[in-house]
Amino acid sequence: MLKNHKVRIIPLGGASDVTKNMYLYELYDGEKLQDILIVDCGIGFPKEKDLGVELVIPDISYLQDKTDKIRAILLTHGHEDHISSLKFHYKTLGSPPVYATKLTAHFVESQFAQLGQKIKVQQIQYSKDYVFGGFSAYYIHLTHSIPDTAHIVIKTPIGTLYHGSDYKFDLTPPHQSPPDFYAITKAGHDRVLCLLTDCLGVERAGITKSESAIGQTFEDNIRDTRGIFMMSTFSSNISRIRQCVEAAAKYQRKICFLGRSMKQNTTLAESIGYLPNIKKMLIDEKDINKFAPNKVCLIMTGSQGQVGSALSKIAERQHRFIKITRGDKVLFSSDPIPGNEEPVNEMIEKLAKQGAEVIYSSIQEDLHASGHASRDEMKLLLHFVKPRFIIPIGGTPRHQRRYREMASDMGWSPQDVFTLINGDNVWFERNKVYLGKQIPQRSVYVDAYGVDKVGNLILRDRKTLAQEGFVFGVVPIYADFTLCKAPEISSRGFVDEKTEKDMYMRVKRLIADSIADFRAKPPAGASKFTLQQTITRKLEHFFLQKDWSPTSHCSGSSAAGSVKRVKEVIRNKDELK
Repeated sequence: MLKNHKVRIIPLGGASDVTKNMYLYELYDGEKLQDILIVDCGIGFPKEKDLGVELVIPDISYLQDKTDKIRAILLTHGHEDHISSLKFHYKTLGSPPVYATKLTAHFVESQFAQLGQKIKVQQIQYSKDYVFGGFSAYYIHLTHSIPDTAHIVIKTPIGTLYHGSDYKFDLTPPHQSPPDFYAITKAGHDRVLCLLTDCLGVERAGITKSESAIGQTFEDNIRDTRGIFMMSTFSSNISRIRQCVEAAAKYQRKICFLGRSMKQNTTLAESIGYLPNIKKMLIDEKDINKFAPNKVCLIMTGSQGQVGSALSKIAERQHRFIKITRGDKVLFSSDPIPGNEEPVNEMIEKLAKQGAEVIYSSIQEDLHASGHASRDEMKLLLHFVKPRFIIPIGGTPRHQRRYREMASDMGWSPQDVFTLINGDNVWFERNKVYLGKQIPQRSVYVDAYGVDKVGNLILRDRKTLAQEGFVFGVVPIYADFTLCKAPEISSRGFVDEKTEKDMYMRVKRLIADSIADFRAKPPAGASKFTLQQTITRKLEHFFLQKDWSPTSHCSGSSAAGSVKRVKEVIRNKDELK
């Protein structure tokens, strides 16, 4: 009996943004869900307004009652925006089997180990069919800005789906083979129902330059640098890192990797043969000043302006061992991800002010080879695969629209190119294709508190603190509500140095008076908590009655916006021991 199969594709991330890639492939028999395949599970990066947020990850609430249907997670390559949410979501997803290429598998296992967790990723063989319930799939070798990148061909009872994640057609890639054009064209010959394809580089004409072009750039810049040579890129960009290492070795420079992820990834890559053995060249960051500047090469994270990265600490003059001096050169070997332009430009300005020669793609060519196909390569992939339908992924809405225009020029109907946002979904039946009901999506944040602990209220309070400053008080007390010693008061971004001494004296007297009144007339159920509430109310009233902000203090304006939060830490005698 012929089953009434249907297939649905759902992007939970990566459809209308450049990061946070996660795609669901669902197989139905009639209205009954049979099997789910997940392709990629990556992180996104917070916006400036998301104060204190470290990462943004896909919202998987849709899957929480369907984990028994998840047959596998297939990973396309080792960039963080494709693999790094897995460590947060894996158990919630039911711990399904995970498949990946060699380097990607090692990256994932390393990330889990850093959290004290274990996972065994199945390392795939190219062109081998793997069966996952009613699905089968095989991997095709591609090239990108990281080794071991693949496309995935997924076979279903309805037709074949081609998942064409980040790629470019690099004919001379360093340290690896070119794309498997035979496998790509064979997939097209066998007929592809729908192609999901990277569209980020669609606005760039021609063909993306080879990664090999960057090796000579490193040699030229290292040779001409009188001081320390610094290169910043993604820690997963092992091909780029290897080229810089080889150039540094040629000019006899010691190498120091900076940044936790950079150190971890390069150690791992060397252990599996993706970097040469460079132990004799490596130095620790605390030993950098033992060598002449023109004998040192630093390779670090921070090319996207990330706060807290190695390059950010140097730019902010906060690194313990590295200070910029004239003659030093900083080379950005990656372009900003869309949305990161402003923090990257700010970092460049700070480095330049300190005397560094800063080299970036706007002023010099061949600093960075994009990992994404340009328009002519996209046309080639379309020509090879010949899909019936197309879903552009991995770009913003403007890239999706440009891709649709390009496909239209090549003969595809605009109605057959689906431009989706995260949570949209496309149903495929034997005789029709249509959009399904949108699955609600929200931002899931990761910060120091954990996963999804940051709500709008916390973000609002963080914004208030960032804009208006804060006052922090430590009030040590004994169990009988008497002061152990004088309160400690500090503030940030709230009052100038000339005013703070007088303010601190007034605050300390107010706290002492509040404690004395509390002891003289203790409320019912008096406790450390009720004393804390009493002090907090009086301090908030104090700060809102008098304007202590330096600019407003001079102008005589009201104090209504000065401070909205006062924090106290009240300790009892036992806690002081």
